[in-house]
Amino acid sequence: MENPTRQRQLEELDQVELCTRILYQARNELYVNMHFLDVSLSSLGFEADWNRNGMACDGAVIYYGPGFLLGLYKKGRAVVNRYYLHTLFHCLFCHLYTRKGREKKMWDLACDIAMESVLDGMYEKCIHVLQSPLRREMYLRLRRFLTGNKNTGASNEEERKVVLTAERVYHALMEMELPKRRMEQLEAEFHVDDHDLWEQEPDPSAAMTRQNQWNDNRERMQTQMETMGAEEESENEQSLLDSIQVENEERYDYRQFLKKFAVLREEMQTDPDSFDQAFYTYGLSLYGNMPLIEPLETREVQRIQQFVIVIDTSYSTNGPLVQKFLEETFQIIQERDSFFHKSQIRIIQCDNQVHSDTIIKEQRDIPKLLHNFELIGGGGTDFRPAFSYINKLLENGEFQNLKGVLYFTDGKGIYPAKRPPYETAFLFLGEEEHPVVPAWAMKLILHEEDL
Repeated sequence: MENPTRQRQLEELDQVELCTRILYQARNELYVNMHFLDVSLSSLGFEADWNRNGMACDGAVIYYGPGFLLGLYKKGRAVVNRYYLHTLFHCLFCHLYTRKGREKKMWDLACDIAMESVLDGMYEKCIHVLQSPLRREMYLRLRRFLTGNKNTGASNEEERKVVLTAERVYHALMEMELPKRRMEQLEAEFHVDDHDLWEQEPDPSAAMTRQNQWNDNRERMQTQMETMGAEEESENEQSLLDSIQVENEERYDYRQFLKKFAVLREEMQTDPDSFDQAFYTYGLSLYGNMPLIEPLETREVQRIQQFVIVIDTSYSTNGPLVQKFLEETFQIIQERDSFFHKSQIRIIQCDNQVHSDTIIKEQRDIPKLLHNFELIGGGGTDFRPAFSYINKLLENGEFQNLKGVLYFTDGKGIYPAKRPPYETAFLFLGEEEHPVVPAWAMKLILHEEDL
């Protein structure tokens, strides 16, 4: 008599084998049509999950319900390809790691809308499905909202150029305050994969490593697509390229960004890599208290030493956001592994003139500054006075090794005509379009949730 358990196991193995072939077929078809996806496609494995009625991804593995995937395949290969690519795009755009303080249900919907808008804008036969009227209406409404266009007529060129990133869609949905029924319709329309495995990595360092890998994949993709586009003059993937360009411009980890202003210096501490531990302990065992090799008392470290933060205090500046920005910045600065124990940090407040200059030399000064901090100003925005003031400090010998200036602003201003003798970065807040900075400056766009 045949064992029913054994029979079920064999049937499950057959299903898993068939599902694996389906997913490999989808991967190969996507690669043939989009060569720039090579590294990203090979970054995800597959694993059957018999308790799952759908698909999900944790950044390394796609988990699928075999019954669900087989049913999906019956609808057509393009449907499977599209599901695969949707899940992959969530990883590429780091949606798994960037929710932060955002409301989860709304963030999930925003991510799905953003990725489906990219897919709907790609003219590849292998992923093409017809857009529903609800989709077309929602894309148009979001673009009009983000451009501030209240006209109900045909969409203009400005609207068509708007890239629907997850962050932008999230803020638009929050401000629209759509009725519950409409939200349920949108969730049903744009739902593709499950997001229950997002942010489930127990080790924060492992999650950061994985996020950095996907960031690297995305930057590599941009280079490939721009090169291939120049050669082939194809617009099939223009929607994807636009989204990647925006993402690569805006997606920076603030902690990593600050380290751009670090300098190399020797610091008093034991360097465990400078001597052989075996010889060291052998000397102690042989002579009692005399190691054969003494450890070096200094080592070279890459950290921030001298740094200037300029706060734009024009009339439009949001005080609570400035406070949050300073708190986040000083929290990072106080980390032992990132910055020197003794540093000179200057906080300059400026609108169209310099109003204050606060010097931080020791960590114990930071809580007092944050507790008593008040914005001074309220005029127009002009970046030149702050740079003139800093340059004067340099001439007077106030800095010995000024590495960088970080200018926190929320709007347009007048830039210096000449490049200053130090690295400069402008930090902008918000989802709207921000002005182009000079070629000599860096630009970073932060969202409130990033602070």
